[in-house]
Amino acid sequence: MNLRDQVRDYLLSEMTTGNLKTGKTINLAALARHLKVSVTPIREALTQLQQSHIIKAVPNRGFIIAELDVKEAEDLYELVANLEVMAIENSEFTEQHIIELKKQQEVFENAKDALSRIRADLEFHRLLTKNYNNELALKILNDLKTRIFFYERAFTDDDFFYNKSDNQHESIISAIADDNVPTASLLLKMNWMLILNYVQKKLTE
Repeated sequence: MNLRDQVRDYLLSEMTTGNLKTGKTINLAALARHLKVSVTPIREALTQLQQSHIIKAVPNRGFIIAELDVKEAEDLYELVANLEVMAIENSEFTEQHIIELKKQQEVFENAKDALSRIRADLEFHRLLTKNYNNELALKILNDLKTRIFFYERAFTDDDFFYNKSDNQHESIISAIADDNVPTASLLLKMNWMLILNYVQKKLTE
């Protein structure tokens, strides 16, 4: 892995652990000192993240993590839902794969705090789509879901909402186990739309 990709992975990790928050400016010089690399791979990594719409460049400020926006949320969740549906419709599901999904669902159910719950949910969706033989689509999904993390991190104080999502996860696993991919696809789309509706409501309150 080249330096640019290492920096990119580091920044994505910092975002999904909550260390980098919306509105925060990313200091290139400080990051270069911290990672002991030159500014060049950092700038390259930030440019990639900008192209993925995870961060944005602001004149006289540099790169920042963009504030949350209703229209962006709608575009993000719709695109992720459609890509994931395409992924599971073109995947083979083994018994082992179903066992992995059930185990991850238990992790999701037993999450003790908001951050753990978000991570468990995103990992459930990663496992759901990991057998899709399209590396580019999976990379795009990963980038999009890094941005989605910020929306879910901002609005995770409602356990009732997650209980509904929990039930949908169970139904998705059951449909896949029954080899009923059309139903699983419908439930998956509904799952993402449930989250989107919740985020839209919170953003417009």
